[in-house]
Amino acid sequence: PEATICLRHLFLLAGVQSNGWSIHVPSDVTGELGKMVVLPCTFTHPYVRNVIYNTYKTLTAIWRIKEPYSGTIVFKCTSQSGSELCKTSVGYKNKYKLFGNPRHKDLSIRIDNLTWSDSKRYFCQVEFSGDIHDKYESRNRIKLHLIAAPRIINITVSSNRDHSFQARCMAKGEPAPTLMWSSSHHSNLTSVTSMSHCVTKELQYLTHDGKYMCTAVNSHGRAEGAVYFYKFRASNSSFFLILIFIPLGILSLTVFSRGTHHYFPW
Repeated sequence: PEATICLRHLFLLAGVQSNGWSIHVPSDVTGELGKMVVLPCTFTHPYVRNVIYNTYKTLTAIWRIKEPYSGTIVFKCTSQSGSELCKTSVGYKNKYKLFGNPRHKDLSIRIDNLTWSDSKRYFCQVEFSGDIHDKYESRNRIKLHLIAAPRIINITVSSNRDHSFQARCMAKGEPAPTLMWSSSHHSNLTSVTSMSHCVTKELQYLTHDGKYMCTAVNSHGRAEGAVYFYKFRASNSSFFLILIFIPLGILSLTVFSRGTHHYFPW
């Protein structure tokens, strides 16, 4: 399924308009992590239909990030007079693709496989060259916002100097997910948010054998991971602690003995 495009405001006009040119962009667009999104951009010009094609021989669509006019170019394509094809010269590893048709005054692009680093400000520009040269760029940015269902990225168990144990669950999502530990035993809880879309919650003083479940929830979904905590006492009064860790279907085994531990992925 394609990512939903969210236009939070009416189109904003940007660019030089005194001579009849303008560029139209939304102020905000929302996409889902790992999917695709379209950034809309259209322009108007003062010429009657088809006159522009006789005046300008080459049409170029350009997209920048961070800053207008001088920002890094992430997409660029050029269309020759009389051709609907816009040949891409900058596309950043094929991540950015033309979605609109520049010859129909549509410079929209598509961004595939969205990552956290794609949450930036974007600016579009149209450029014509021929007997004379004209260039118009959006001064108003499109801010790309990302949403993401929760994902548990790590569950760890560690021991303190007093030989007590605690479990930590870390999850990512946008908005930042709510984390919940659940078990048949009561324990003190503390939580820390390390960044805008990452949350860690600690379950302290593990003393009882059994299953401890971590659940991450936000408005876009939920995720679960579990750790199984078992203690065994040897005849020489030393103890062995076995932890079976099952996050997102991955099984691992940790064995603690006399203050040391060993990790065995299965």
